[in-house]
Amino acid sequence: MTNPTPTVVLVHGAFADAASWAGVIADLKRDGIPVIAPPNPLRGLAADSAYVASLVAQIDGPVVLAGHSYGGALITVAGAAENVVGLVYVAAYVLEEGESLGELQGRFPASPLVSNLKQWTYPVADGEPAVEVTIAEDAFPAIFAADVPAETTSVLAVAQRPLAAGAFEEKATAAAWRTTPSWAVIAGADQAINPEVERFGASRAGATVVEVDGASHAIAVSRPKEVAEVIRTAVRAAG
Repeated sequence: MTNPTPTVVLVHGAFADAASWAGVIADLKRDGIPVIAPPNPLRGLAADSAYVASLVAQIDGPVVLAGHSYGGALITVAGAAENVVGLVYVAAYVLEEGESLGELQGRFPASPLVSNLKQWTYPVADGEPAVEVTIAEDAFPAIFAADVPAETTSVLAVAQRPLAAGAFEEKATAAAWRTTPSWAVIAGADQAINPEVERFGASRAGATVVEVDGASHAIAVSRPKEVAEVIRTAVRAAG
């Protein structure tokens, strides 16, 4: 008896939404692979990973988690769920247990993203308003999606979903890659996350690495076939 085909859960990162996976979703569905691309709340590492873990727990059968950018930090924690059989990091942060995004980034020179963040505030139930960040609209194309057509990046820049600034300081409570096979797609020309951050995290996790030369941070948008192929490899390995 063969194992059921794992469901792929695609977790987007900051400054984007689930539509950023559109090309990847289409490619996987052509192969009959079940896919879910949920909204990422982008409110903080603990809350967001708990949301993803809750979704995963409600899926019958095995799951392959794929996370882009900040979504990589979430699958590192949420991937501890029993039915997760593979992790795919796409231009992503790969945290160690007890490590924050800020600590991982701090090991390497800052990317241009850091000096091009715009701060906003939003209300919370108790206390003072909290801070969230987006990428400055004029800097967005070069930093996030340099290899995506200009008419597309102009839309992506104004449709950004902000990330709570506190997410950079929260520490991962688990590192699922210690017990679950992992793969990583490195965006060779990433200007949002220093590619060395991606390479370091992937190497530390013992991930199977595919590097795409010239790819921007928006690699799932600009190179969906390459990203889908790595996810497909994870699905085949698990199934």
